[in-house]
Amino acid sequence: MAWAALALGLLHVNAAIATDTSAADAKAVTAEVHGRPRIGLVLSGGGARGYAHLGVLKALEQMHIPIDYVAATSMGAVVGGLYASGLSADELDHILTGTNLSDIAFDRNERAELPQSQREDDFQYPIGLSAGYGDGKLKLPAGLVQGNNLLALLQNWTPQLPANISFDKLPTPFRAVATDLGSGAEVILKQGSLPRAIRASMAVPGLFAPLKLDGHTLVDGGLVRNLPVQLARDMGADIIIAVNIATDLQDPSTLDSPTAVAQQMVTILIRQNVKQQIGLLKKGDVLIEPDLGDLSFADFSRGKDGVAAGYAAAQKQRAKLEALALPPEQWKSYLAGRSGGPVLAQETRIDKIEINSHGPVPAAAVRRSLDVNEGDFYNPVALNQDMARLSTNGDFKSVTQELVTEDGINVLKVDADAKSWGPHFLLFGLGVSNSFNGRGDFNLQIGHRLPWITDSGLEWRNDVVLGSKQASLHTELRQPIWNTVGLYVAPYAEYGRRHLDIYSDDNNATAATVPVTAYRVDTTKVGVDLGIPIGRLGEFRAGVNYQWLVAAPSYNIPLGSDGSASDGLFDSFRIKQPVVSAKLTVDQLDDPLFPRKGYYVSAISNVGLGGADNRYSDAQAKGLWAVSHGGNTLNFALEAAGTYGNEENGVSGNGGLGFSLGGFQHLSAYAPDQFTGNYLLYGRLTYLRDMPDLDLPGLRSTVLGTSLEAGDVWQTRTAFGTGPLKKSASMFLGGNSFLGPVYFGLALAPRGVWNLYLQLGRVF
Repeated sequence: MAWAALALGLLHVNAAIATDTSAADAKAVTAEVHGRPRIGLVLSGGGARGYAHLGVLKALEQMHIPIDYVAATSMGAVVGGLYASGLSADELDHILTGTNLSDIAFDRNERAELPQSQREDDFQYPIGLSAGYGDGKLKLPAGLVQGNNLLALLQNWTPQLPANISFDKLPTPFRAVATDLGSGAEVILKQGSLPRAIRASMAVPGLFAPLKLDGHTLVDGGLVRNLPVQLARDMGADIIIAVNIATDLQDPSTLDSPTAVAQQMVTILIRQNVKQQIGLLKKGDVLIEPDLGDLSFADFSRGKDGVAAGYAAAQKQRAKLEALALPPEQWKSYLAGRSGGPVLAQETRIDKIEINSHGPVPAAAVRRSLDVNEGDFYNPVALNQDMARLSTNGDFKSVTQELVTEDGINVLKVDADAKSWGPHFLLFGLGVSNSFNGRGDFNLQIGHRLPWITDSGLEWRNDVVLGSKQASLHTELRQPIWNTVGLYVAPYAEYGRRHLDIYSDDNNATAATVPVTAYRVDTTKVGVDLGIPIGRLGEFRAGVNYQWLVAAPSYNIPLGSDGSASDGLFDSFRIKQPVVSAKLTVDQLDDPLFPRKGYYVSAISNVGLGGADNRYSDAQAKGLWAVSHGGNTLNFALEAAGTYGNEENGVSGNGGLGFSLGGFQHLSAYAPDQFTGNYLLYGRLTYLRDMPDLDLPGLRSTVLGTSLEAGDVWQTRTAFGTGPLKKSASMFLGGNSFLGPVYFGLALAPRGVWNLYLQLGRVF
């Protein structure tokens, strides 16, 4: 992000394109104000520090100081644009401080509202890297955040405004500053869609994706004019009230990475254009610079602190500001004037719907997802809910709507932009496990998705796992049917090889116990499934497949009198059979890595239809429930599995080798897969305590946790549940990293069994 911003900041920052009106034109279109100087409010960018602008506005309104023009950049454009639309300072304070702008600004969605295919992918691939392939090269998004939620929220807050208006006709004339990504020139936004203008002005390079508007690709205006004093003067202001909340420079000794150094350089560049604009202030102008302390660019959770700082800073300038105050009657007249402006009728009907789909998704598919028809009343809130569903289904970079009036016809325009880093999309996961006893495992996961091969929505999905103990390839096609969201038919094929350690059946086993052999298991499947959505809860998938399984010990213990390995203790076996399978998945976790709330349930059943000598059937179910209060979280996990119809031929379930316990979060004190049997029962209770003050390099959402585990495996159905359960307890320090969850902990079990472990990525 910082490098992108630095490169843009080094462009011709003083260039400008002729998109603004001249000072004379601006004054001509503004209602003449007699008997007092015209006042321009200038608001700078600064991310979450922009809450200070709210405090300044509250103080100005309390002092009865009118604002005739607003010129703003980035976060200043958010506050200034909404104020210019007619909202009061108190209304702004209510909606902005009452909204989690961190989730909005960074496009965070409730995970439970995502389509099951996306939840399935982020559960399996914890590395949060969006990458794709096309045109013969690897591609990345132009920004980490597309800004869909912010644009929708701005539209919801300004539903009365047409999407093609002059900002001079707002209750308070307004200008926003953006930067042309292609030329580095300043772009003054003075007409069109107010929400789009605000969104363009705050498109921080490398963080927020650029916004295409009127033939320009626009990013944050702070790179060229973060405090647009001269712009307010050009609009006709006689007196300027400028509020500067730009980020402070950091102590060079704290710059511990190239990114931090680059960000410091960008801040220096922005401060230079701010300093130049401050130099334009005259004797009667007012400069307000709130003391925001350590409130950072992204610290949206401290909005009230920013408001308080802005209010206090304005009060310090009270003597100078009160000279600009209006008497009570004139103040009432000023407020009445701010209630006007261009508005849509509350019952404006949609005369025409125009869908523009840029990418492989046909416009007809977008149209089917909209719950609106010609002749309906325009309801931006309901429409933005449709936009949110479309933008979170994984097909689009952004989906936006706006109502414009063309030749007296109200046209609803919907723009759906496909992801620019496709058409092939890549997913990544990495798992590394180390018990510090000479044993370790790793897994590398790579996913490939090619959606919308045809207009009907055919998708090709591939999943590859390469690891120290396993390798697999799963490929399938998903064809939506009956134009129903989530309903699909999926032919698939997969091949997998895994190495499974086998331990002796010894109740005195410890983590140091070594396996007596290892099996190499090769499995091949070809089948077809039907996927049925269960609302946004999850999906049910059922079908038929044919399986080939070959299992052989890697080394054996001779039993024959001649020492022949063919008469060894461990048998090789082959299974070929048709199988009817069913799988239920319900995923309502808020976070697949460290869930704070929600639940997850997975149930799988395989009914073998092979011959009596090799048929096996099995079932497995597991669930996780999470509840939180404050910084405290409890997770409860339960798992059960077993075979059925197999005991007469001695064939185990789960591919012929039974189910296993042992390893991280599966009786953590013991080695992976240390206990194997035909029946399994396991439970785990985990307590997590958020540690926001513990700053560990490379980790976020740091937690301190402890787990209590109990479970066992049994060979026969009659033995299931008998005897004491095996137990394990652990304490760990964990957090989210770029590569997924990280745990470092100590696990203990009875009879002196213990295990020190480091786990990166998903549980194996």
